[in-house]
Amino acid sequence: MGLYVALRLSKKINARRAEVVVIDPQPHMTYQPFLPEAAAGNISPRHSVVPLRRELKRCRIVSGEVTKIEHDRKTVTVQPIDGPATEMTYDHIVVAPGSVSRTLPVPGLRENGIGFKTIGEAIYLRNHILDRLDIAAVTPDPEVRKASLTFVFVGGGYAGIEALAEMEDVVHDALKYYPELDRKEVRFVLVEATNRVLPEVGPDMGAYAVRQLDSRGIDIRLGTRLESCVDGLIKLSDGAEFRAETLVWTAGVKPSPMLERTDLPRGPRGHVTCLPTLQVVDGDRVLEGAWSAGDCAQVPDLTKPGAYCSPSAQHAVRQATLLADNIRQVILGGVPKEYKHKYAGSVASLGLYKGVAQVYGIKLKGLPAWFMHRTYHMSRIPSFNRKIRVLADWTLAFVFKRETVSLGQLHAPRQEFTGVTPPLSDDQASAPVAPAAAVPAAR
Repeated sequence: MGLYVALRLSKKINARRAEVVVIDPQPHMTYQPFLPEAAAGNISPRHSVVPLRRELKRCRIVSGEVTKIEHDRKTVTVQPIDGPATEMTYDHIVVAPGSVSRTLPVPGLRENGIGFKTIGEAIYLRNHILDRLDIAAVTPDPEVRKASLTFVFVGGGYAGIEALAEMEDVVHDALKYYPELDRKEVRFVLVEATNRVLPEVGPDMGAYAVRQLDSRGIDIRLGTRLESCVDGLIKLSDGAEFRAETLVWTAGVKPSPMLERTDLPRGPRGHVTCLPTLQVVDGDRVLEGAWSAGDCAQVPDLTKPGAYCSPSAQHAVRQATLLADNIRQVILGGVPKEYKHKYAGSVASLGLYKGVAQVYGIKLKGLPAWFMHRTYHMSRIPSFNRKIRVLADWTLAFVFKRETVSLGQLHAPRQEFTGVTPPLSDDQASAPVAPAAAVPAAR
C-alpha cells in the first residue's frame, strides 16, 4: 500500500516543496492477489511484483528495515542492508508495513508449515509440491508415497481457497507426465475452523465454492481445527489422523510486528488506531503528521457504524489514494477528507476458468466470475508495464501448456558448489596466501 501512496504523492506534490522517501527492506512491492497465479505458473513470479526504483522515480528509496519509530521526536531509525543504523527525521510519516501470517501455537507448525504471504513462499510452494510428485513416483515405500501425495491447506479465506484450487490444477496437469501415479492417490485436504468458506462472497457463493471443490475430489473439513502436525503427522479436531508432507497455513493475518517498535497507539488486535481521515489518533488526540492505512490500520467504516474496514485490497488501494491526497491538502493548508467507501463486493478464483463473485448484489460463478476476477486485479496492479507483462503471460497460457517443472535448486543455490569444494585443513586456513604471479600480456 505504501507504493500507491508514494506514487500518488510524488505526482501530486512538487519535488521542490516536499521529498518523498520510501523505506522498505525489499526492493519491490508484492501484489498479493496474484500469488496463487504465480505459484501455479499462470504468470511469471517477477510480474506479480512491482520494482520500487523503477516505479517510484521521483522518490528516494532507502533499502533497509525500520527498527524504531519515535513520533514524539518525529524520527525513524533505519537498519540498512549493510552498515550501521541511521536515524532520519520527518514531517509526515505513513506507517504501512502491512500484515504477516497469523499463526497459532500448534505443535509442529513452525517446523513443517508453509506460509503464503510472500512471492518467495509462493515459489517455494510450487517447487515443493512438484518435488513431492517426483518422490512419490520413485519411492518403493507406500507410506512415503501416500504422504507425498497428501496436501493439506489450513484456512478457507481468499488465500487458502485460491492457493488450494490453483495448486490442485497444477497437480492435475502434472500427472499427465507421471505414468507411475494415479489421480485417485492424490489427496487435497482443506481444514477450516468455521462452518463456511469465502465469507466475503456471501453464503450462497461460498456454498457453491464448496460444491465445486468437492466435485474435484477435495476433502473439505469445515468446523475443524488443526491440533498437531509434528513430524508430518496431521491430527485434526474431528479425530482424523494421517501423514502429509505438505502443510500450507493461510488461516488469517495480523499486523506486522514492526508496529511493536513504535510509540504509535494501537488497538486491541495490534492495529494502528486511525480516524476516518486516516490520521493516527490516540484517544481524542490526533497525532499530527502520523498516518496509516491498509492491513495494519484500524480505520472506522463509515458505511457500517461501529465496524472497521476489512483488511482487503479493495479498501487498501482506495485508502492509499485518499491518504496521499489528504497529506497534500494538509501541506497546502487544507483540511483532510474522510474515507468512506461502500464495499462493492468480492471476486475469487477457484482455479483456471473457474471462480465465484458477488459484486453490487450480482452473483456470478464459473467462467464469468473467473474472468471478472482477472479483469479486476489486472486493473489494480500498479504500472502499465506490469499490466502488459501479466496480460502477455495469460495470453501465452492460452496457447501453450502449463509448465510443471520444479526449480527446487533455487532454495539452496550454493549446495552443489560447496559440495565439490573441499574444506581447508587448519594448517591451510592459517597459511598466508601467496601473491599471484604476474602474467605478461600477449602481443
